[in-house]
Amino acid sequence: MGILDDLLGGLAGQGMGGRANTPATRAGSSGGMSQVLIALMPVVLGMLANRGSGGGSRTQANIAPGSGGLGDLLGQVLGGAGGSGGGLGGLLEQLQRTGFSEQADSWVSRGANKPVSPDAMSQIFGKDGLEAIARQAGISPDDASHGLSELLPEVVDRVTPDGAVPDPDALANSVADFARRLGLS
Repeated sequence: MGILDDLLGGLAGQGMGGRANTPATRAGSSGGMSQVLIALMPVVLGMLANRGSGGGSRTQANIAPGSGGLGDLLGQVLGGAGGSGGGLGGLLEQLQRTGFSEQADSWVSRGANKPVSPDAMSQIFGKDGLEAIARQAGISPDDASHGLSELLPEVVDRVTPDGAVPDPDALANSVADFARRLGLS
């Protein structure tokens, strides 16, 4: 499936001295895009697994150990004033609110994923939200923008294999399984 398969292979290759920097380095960052994607992966998975204020912290802790307020942070980033609280549903709502519903629909449905530009990330998450995500991942906001523009379409596509948003329990299991495959839990 592109970047994610390359990233999985790169993570496996790191342990064996293999191909650690497989994904293309479109962002041109000093550590390569694969390291940006690896840094963002726990944040993105935590974002998708967050069920809002009522739940999801169990999955959050498994994905990003010791992250403390990751669920709260991402709930604020995604929930905004409306208060959906985050998760995949909150991300999709935010994409719709900011004019990217066509892209979001393509990521969930079967077929090709429509791209979203790195510049769009500050529109989607807001400047403060993007900076918070970058801080959580330990990267620059510019690297976060580039990484999120590559990672979000594929991760959303991966956790919606049937072309629809799964129920919260199925989504949590899918995210937890994916995190295990990446060695993040």
